[in-house]
Amino acid sequence: MTALLTVIISFLGALVCGLMPAGLHRRIRWVALLTAGLGLATAFCCALRYSGPDMVDEINSTWIASLGVSFVTGYDGISLPLLLVTGLVAVSGVLFTWNLDHRANQFYAFYFALIGGVYGVFLSLDLFLLFVFYEIAIVPKYFLIAIWGGAKREYAAMKLVMYSFGGSALLLLGMLALYFGSGLNTFNLLELMEANFSGGFQSVVFPILFLGFAILAGMWPFHTWAPTGHAAAPTAASMLLAGVVMKLGAYGCLRVAVGVLPEGAMVWAPWIAVFAVVNIVYGALVALRQEDFKYVIGYSSVSHMGFVLLGIATLNLTGMTGAVLQMFSHGVIGALLFALVGTVIYSRTQTRMLDQLHRLIDRMPGIAWVFIVAGLASMGLPGFSGFVSELYVLLGAWGSLSGWVVAAAGVGILATFGYTLVKIHEAFFREGTADSEGSKRLEQADYPPMTLPEKAGVTLLLGASILVGICPWLLTNHISGSLELLIDRLAN
Repeated sequence: MTALLTVIISFLGALVCGLMPAGLHRRIRWVALLTAGLGLATAFCCALRYSGPDMVDEINSTWIASLGVSFVTGYDGISLPLLLVTGLVAVSGVLFTWNLDHRANQFYAFYFALIGGVYGVFLSLDLFLLFVFYEIAIVPKYFLIAIWGGAKREYAAMKLVMYSFGGSALLLLGMLALYFGSGLNTFNLLELMEANFSGGFQSVVFPILFLGFAILAGMWPFHTWAPTGHAAAPTAASMLLAGVVMKLGAYGCLRVAVGVLPEGAMVWAPWIAVFAVVNIVYGALVALRQEDFKYVIGYSSVSHMGFVLLGIATLNLTGMTGAVLQMFSHGVIGALLFALVGTVIYSRTQTRMLDQLHRLIDRMPGIAWVFIVAGLASMGLPGFSGFVSELYVLLGAWGSLSGWVVAAAGVGILATFGYTLVKIHEAFFREGTADSEGSKRLEQADYPPMTLPEKAGVTLLLGASILVGICPWLLTNHISGSLELLIDRLAN
């Protein structure tokens, strides 16, 4: 029951915030922080109680008996890191929007409704229940972007939702195929994993399920919603999109598509690896050409999600451990970068265009150095979680995929080094190149240091990346233990 409290707390927080008078900004913020903090504390308690490798904290109750639908929840070493990253990003998102006063009650109502849906997906062990929570997580995204977003927010919100619902349509088709193909008349994931699906059936249904989830994971060429949505979304929504929403798709690819249809996964794994490599290289190269700081981070997210897909495609313990660890790592680092660009830098300079920024290292040195460290973490520097997760993925790919796949991923890593260093130089060390009044104003401006809530958010996210980078076994032991059960099914 402990894990399910994350869902209950989030939905209760959404309800309370939504019913509070709009003018009570201070009280709304503290209610939001308390809600997010309780969710993180609950996820942390789950981590302390978990000894693995099996599912724990299971709840199994009949929901719609005539359709074989049950309310089944639980967590293992695969879902545990994602519960933690959801809690971390939720708390940090509140901290980085501490000064929000435009319809704050409604904002946090949608915010926690989305978070409740995300927690629900990671805990669901019934495919129908998972689909319900999956849809709950999609709907609030539209309102968060369309109401509180920036330029082209209506277009970005609709594009994101249309892509998401397109993937949902494929998921529904795949769900029905599993329901009728199993002959068990159930949506219970644990029972479906034991069903005797033929090889031909798996080869046909697997790509439907995988693609349905992979669209939300930002897989090329269905990735275009991600940079557009990230750039238009308000800071907290950008953090959620990069930190946890994209992980819903990757988690579904691993838990549902590969977990239920292992033979189909083996057939399609080489093609998944191809698309994953395109994600890595394409995302990094396009990020190198962007002039809008948020678009740089947006395409960076597409590139880093390629490592998640590549880890899944290895179908071995090392690579898939790296995939789950990369979900956690990119969750905290991606959220931190969006917070720094969308709130910390933009709120002071009123621009995200790199050619208008003028030697910010001179006027906001503390902020600049924090971003530089976060950029190094995103680059995969040793000592941060990104290094460990990408190393796991590359070692797994070397053991099961073609050498050219590893070589191409290596090119993507080099491109990541390139765009990270280039964009850091353009933002913080280069003379402003835009000849405009706005650029001249930025050259002469002095900016305040980070606020206390911003410092707390940075400490939480960056500290998590450093902790896992130095002590990866805190997560990898749990992840590997649960993945071994899946690997055994693949081997058999």
